[in-house]
Amino acid sequence: MSFAATIQGIPLARAFTTSSLSKPRSAQSARRAPLIVRAKDPAAPDKAEVKAEVIDFAKELPGISQPFPNIFDPLNFLGSAGSSNNPIRDVRRWRESELTHGRVCMLAALGFVVQEQLIDTKIRPFPFVKGPAINHFQQVESQGAIFWVPLLLAIGVSESYRVAVGWNDPTSSQFYSLRDDYEPGNLGFDPLGLLPEDPQEKYDMQTKEINNGRLAMIAVAGFVAQELRDGQPIFNSLGGRVLGTVEKTN
Repeated sequence: MSFAATIQGIPLARAFTTSSLSKPRSAQSARRAPLIVRAKDPAAPDKAEVKAEVIDFAKELPGISQPFPNIFDPLNFLGSAGSSNNPIRDVRRWRESELTHGRVCMLAALGFVVQEQLIDTKIRPFPFVKGPAINHFQQVESQGAIFWVPLLLAIGVSESYRVAVGWNDPTSSQFYSLRDDYEPGNLGFDPLGLLPEDPQEKYDMQTKEINNGRLAMIAVAGFVAQELRDGQPIFNSLGGRVLGTVEKTN
């Protein structure tokens, strides 16, 4: 029977009989339960396509929070992992990648703001640098500064340490996968002792870190796109849009 012909599973013929209409409204309200419609969460993984073990493992990872309490996976990455021979291994590797990129972007977002704010101060490290942050590297390089060598060295050392701590030996059969005893993102680097020992507090802090990393990835993408479009430092562009005075720099 169609929805038009049914209310709360009660046929219309019985729902609107003379006897039911003659009863007081309060009596009818007491008998009828409210109609609640729950729409399917479009961002949650489809249990028909994703293996139960993959969903259960993903739900144990930090980062699940409101407004997406059922895992935010609109592109069905978990379903893609389920098609591999070892889906849990793939999910762990993706989490390691997400954490790494989130941390890099948190530093990058901070760098955008700090460097652009130092341009007009006396403590700026490179007096000849000006304009939006996306062009600062080229300006430093144009002055003959030795920048590439220390940058590549720092990246190489950091990545070598991360690989040595968390990844399997590339000559083994488990190439391109994390060690079984390695927790994604936990490199043992905590000089300030910020990581709590209590399991729930640790989970909450890890959730905050990955959520801020996700926000930073979106923010950096927005910073780059905005500066490419306007040719202005990000806060100049923001203030100019509020005041209606943004002009693109040639």
